[in-house]
Amino acid sequence: MRDLIIVAICVFGSLVALRKPWIGVLVWTWLSLMNPHRYAWGFAYDAPLAAMSAACTLLGLMATRDRRWPISNAPTAWFVVFMVWMTISWLAGLSPKDDYEQWNKVMKIDLMILVAIALIASKEQILGFAWVAVGSLALLGAKGGVFTVMTGGNYRVWGPPGSFIGGNNEFALALAITIPLMRFLQLQLQSKWGRHAMSAGMVLCAAAALGSHSRGGLLAVSAMGLLMWWRGRNRFVGGVVIACIALLLVAFMPDQWGDRMQTIETYQEDRSAMGRIAAWNLAWNASFHYPFGVGFNAARQELFLAFSDYGLEFGTPVAHSIYFQVLGHHGLGGLAIFLIMWVVTYRWAGWLRVHGAQMSETRWVSDLGAMCQVSLVGYAVGGAFLSLAYFDLPYIVMVLVVVSRAWLEKRRWQTEIYPQRAWWHRVPGLRGPGGGLSEVQMLEATAVGSTEKK
Repeated sequence: MRDLIIVAICVFGSLVALRKPWIGVLVWTWLSLMNPHRYAWGFAYDAPLAAMSAACTLLGLMATRDRRWPISNAPTAWFVVFMVWMTISWLAGLSPKDDYEQWNKVMKIDLMILVAIALIASKEQILGFAWVAVGSLALLGAKGGVFTVMTGGNYRVWGPPGSFIGGNNEFALALAITIPLMRFLQLQLQSKWGRHAMSAGMVLCAAAALGSHSRGGLLAVSAMGLLMWWRGRNRFVGGVVIACIALLLVAFMPDQWGDRMQTIETYQEDRSAMGRIAAWNLAWNASFHYPFGVGFNAARQELFLAFSDYGLEFGTPVAHSIYFQVLGHHGLGGLAIFLIMWVVTYRWAGWLRVHGAQMSETRWVSDLGAMCQVSLVGYAVGGAFLSLAYFDLPYIVMVLVVVSRAWLEKRRWQTEIYPQRAWWHRVPGLRGPGGGLSEVQMLEATAVGSTEKK
């Protein structure tokens, strides 16, 4: 039954994408982030659902006129440069044949990011995209939070099997990126109960992040919480609430969790931490010998023997850091492009926060920019200890920033027509778009304009 439901949703969404390709972007995002098919037990588990949705979306993209050239802004331009650099480093790497599968996987994800930028433009589409992306991970986080509470934090929380975030560390970082976006959606809710439900969801996601027993996740959640407090409208109340929740969650966790977190200070005694340092040392030294990096796999025996000061003492671990992962895979040039791309995206989010606050019709853009900055800080801090340089979610944040700025610069709230029964009217407590014209208002404005011309 579960398989039939998942396949039915994907088939229906893919067929709709032929006419409205932006719906296909939502289906792809759901499959990519939540991996619902991995929770099925039958034929849906290995079914090419993502490929089907992507193919229908691309066909719809070619047929529709409602599309834009995606490479017309700084973040996307740097993103494409990074894609080109990754391709060069793959071809110039140590084993292009063995690395092809990973390169192919990354390029498929990046292609769909460009497709999303090309298709998503209106507020309806931006909000729909945000709800699907956030909801996909928030549901998993809430489930993990309930599990943490029920088990007293004695067992680790894991992400969807077979995905980028299947590991406990990776799942914790994904939740740290998601929580600020949940706060953005909460700010768009009018219903008191809707806001309370979102607050409960954020607390459960934080509990799941702690329940993963991830040290990198703890640092990411801490950095995210501090910046969210600083970005809050009432810092005193927000600070008290965040502090109380943090103390309650930490006090709830078992002694073994506290012992693991304390190894952050005594990393020299932890074999796992020293393995990461050995991998970082390898990436740094190898970058001077391989200008384009070694390809998509730096965890090789010959590389550790040649470039790591620790040799094979700690095995051949992966970098467990987005920075050293990119440095080892794509060299110093690749790391420079990667950092510039995210700095530019962060600055664009700051632009949204400032300029969106100037009018009530665009206040939601300011909220989005502020929370995207918080998400990116969580990614930057937690990513220093986790290998998630190619994970979809940070790039989805980039999409939200880019398309929202285009919406604001083109003053689309003045021209968008919002149907009387739009999808957001069926979401409990969600505000109407505000600032746009309804179908009736647009007809009235057209009639007035025609009369004036006569």
